[in-house]
Amino acid sequence: MSGDLELDILNSVKYLYLRELSEPRDNSLRIVVEEAVLGRDASSGSDLASLPELAEIMKDGRLIESTEGCKTFELPWPHYVAYLVTEECVGSCGEYDDETYTGKLFRVYAESHFLNHLARDTGGHVEPVQHYKLTCLNHLVDVAAYAPPHVRLSQIVSASPPQIH
Repeated sequence: MSGDLELDILNSVKYLYLRELSEPRDNSLRIVVEEAVLGRDASSGSDLASLPELAEIMKDGRLIESTEGCKTFELPWPHYVAYLVTEECVGSCGEYDDETYTGKLFRVYAESHFLNHLARDTGGHVEPVQHYKLTCLNHLVDVAAYAPPHVRLSQIVSASPPQIH
């Protein structure tokens, strides 16, 4: 499976975790992200028994986790210009009103700070550079490339470190 349908499915999930980022060959990039959903009651953890004040705060919380049936997406780029991986907490704190994009968790930018940076600091491009961004719970991944990835969808059961919602 590869195409617009997979991209629509990727943008329809509520949460993503970055699971893998690699360069299979020189100047190629492979990213694997996994869907996450609201899962178990956050206060059910055994660690909370010794911390009653934390248990009270988390009494209505739910874990965000990858569970059986969650989707896994592979996004390979045969060639990239640049990429940037940012820890999610520090990457969500700027002013972005002047950026223009479409998409939700997989964004395609027409104007962005990342594109502006690349225009200043790189050159010799053979085609227009496009900016793609994956917004995951644990990382933000910006990719500059000449063409979009071929999104592949699979369903894989895995254990993921839960985040509290």
